[in-house]
Amino acid sequence: MRIPPCVEIPAGRFRRGGSSEDKFANASELPQVECEIPEPFRMGAGPVTRREWQESGLPPNPTNGENPALPVVGITWHEAVAYCEWLTRETGDRWRLPTETEWEYACRAGTETPFHTGVMIDLSQANFLYGEDGSRIGKGAPVLAGSCPPNGFGLFDMHGNVSEWTADPWRPSYLEEAMADPERRVIRGGAWDYLPRLLRSSWRDCAAPGTRRDNLGFRVLCEIRDT
Repeated sequence: MRIPPCVEIPAGRFRRGGSSEDKFANASELPQVECEIPEPFRMGAGPVTRREWQESGLPPNPTNGENPALPVVGITWHEAVAYCEWLTRETGDRWRLPTETEWEYACRAGTETPFHTGVMIDLSQANFLYGEDGSRIGKGAPVLAGSCPPNGFGLFDMHGNVSEWTADPWRPSYLEEAMADPERRVIRGGAWDYLPRLLRSSWRDCAAPGTRRDNLGFRVLCEIRDT
């Protein structure tokens, strides 16, 4: 079986959410809060690919003749969870979707700027479609993981290419009184048909768990067991 290649992410602390210096930060990304990641974990170096999905034997079969090394898309949140459960059964390790806090921590890789690349991002660093002026500048399709450089943790495509499901139900902000909505799940990362402001490390969106989109995939997290 083909296990998605993973990178070990160390334990640590970081500030989750949009900063006052980020002009594109919105209410859903606030307030910015310091968070702790108490244990290291392993995270998919890139989004799960079409080939990796096919080898699970789970429906649906979304390849449609395209390159099997491309990220798998058109997968619902429930199907992404089922894939993690399949990996758990096959390997004996615990696989799951990352929480959005784990996702942002892994994306930032120690940075505090809007992107792990700095205050801005360009097409040499991520796959996206539009410039901030609305002009079309990108390829207009997903690309292979590794087409752009990794972040400081060695993770590819944390900005752009395909958006990614996370484990968490949607909350409209990080305020303590903000109630979780179990009918929607958090999406992170931005996608190939977005503009840069929607690729930022703190950007978050949501969708019903049965949603299928041609720009929405997922990556996996494997918990590290004590030996």
